[in-house]
Amino acid sequence: MKKHLQHPVFSVISEIADQLNQETYVIGGFVRDLILERPSPDIDVVTLGSGIHLAELVARKLGPSIQVSVFKTFGTAQLKYQSLEIEFVGARKESYNEDSRKPMVENGTLEEDQNRRDFTINALAICLNKKRFGELIDPFGGIQDIKDQIIRTPLEPGITFSDDPLRMMRAIRFATQLGFTIEGKTLEAVSLNKKRIHIISKERIGEELNKIILSKKPSVGFRLLDSTGLLEIIFPELHRMKGREEVNGIGHKDNFYHTLEVLDRIAPHTQNLWLRWSALLHDIAKPATKKYSPQFGWTFYSHNFIGSKMVPALFKRMKLPMNEKMKYVQKIVELHMRPIVLSEEEVTDSAIRRLLFEAGDDIDDLMTLCEADITSKNPEKVKKYYGNFQLVRQKLKDLEERDHIRNFQPPVSGETIMEVFGLGPSREVGLIKTAIKDAILDGIIPNEQVAAYVFMLEKGKELGLKARE
Repeated sequence: MKKHLQHPVFSVISEIADQLNQETYVIGGFVRDLILERPSPDIDVVTLGSGIHLAELVARKLGPSIQVSVFKTFGTAQLKYQSLEIEFVGARKESYNEDSRKPMVENGTLEEDQNRRDFTINALAICLNKKRFGELIDPFGGIQDIKDQIIRTPLEPGITFSDDPLRMMRAIRFATQLGFTIEGKTLEAVSLNKKRIHIISKERIGEELNKIILSKKPSVGFRLLDSTGLLEIIFPELHRMKGREEVNGIGHKDNFYHTLEVLDRIAPHTQNLWLRWSALLHDIAKPATKKYSPQFGWTFYSHNFIGSKMVPALFKRMKLPMNEKMKYVQKIVELHMRPIVLSEEEVTDSAIRRLLFEAGDDIDDLMTLCEADITSKNPEKVKKYYGNFQLVRQKLKDLEERDHIRNFQPPVSGETIMEVFGLGPSREVGLIKTAIKDAILDGIIPNEQVAAYVFMLEKGKELGLKARE
């Protein structure tokens, strides 16, 4: 393994560890990713002694500008060097109370430290001491599990997951990110311990969900969450989308699997986490809006509007950001039907202008989601939709170049209206502002100040207002 430890920081750690006469190892995800040839800027170093003291001496050797962050409660220290973030900790063993995932920690041996690791592929260690530099310690067959692409716990999986139920989410996340399979007994233990997830904070669950959503094929993770019973506990709104009904031989698609297909389809086009969340939530209100009509079959009227209203409560419960990121997801969910409707009908300039005005800078993201939403198995239908979407995209481009509608502010302000007609803040000012906006969006007047000013005067006259001399 020496060839993987060429970075100069490893030789410095090795030198200081020998000076302290402390066995020291690089361990965990960094070793796993070395073997998988995945880039990993995070390095975990475990030592049989004080990790904090080791970190301080390493930092001193690396240079006066290197700062050490010490977390005495956890017995850890962290430093940043070049592009790496290195955490130092003394080897430890852990025991747990039933109502908490926070362990009681004692000093331990390397073997005890490896025993407490979540999965065999994360229990690999490489010695950094000079005499054994590069020696791999693999007590649980982690190398073979990497070759076989298996996620497996080092010890009995039921105990591993009961002690720290977040490991259930991590098992599914690693399987999704790495394209590995969760070993049978390990997967069964997730199902058996699923209710233990209740003791995990919403923030930690959200972090794992985000990593699943950002993976190459997110549906893998959501299918595993569903099959183990975790999905129903942590994300009941998504779980309720499962299944399809038939009335008089007429059925609707399974909206859960449709959503996963859309999420997978959008993944190659964006690493924007919030656009991927929008894909996951775009049909979230379909269970609440589902109705069967003998005339029209299955309908989901207003599911986009109701879905957008569900977003804040869902984000709040999951401890996701309640800022512009949440508002972005709301907007994309609310507007996701608009380009689809436009692609089915004759595309008018007015409709395109209104879409541009409401979507603003997020119009390209919205169109990306809508194209991913085409999951029909009918090739002719797909061809038609894609052709119409290209027409919509071209019209969006042409109208934006000509009319500058994206994020536009009406060329006549409320202050100007009040000044011209001698008004204070009032209903009439709002009516005139809305009329100017609608006239521009409908193509009645150009998006220009002179045209908008003349239109304002005419609208004021209609309302019985008299302009000041």
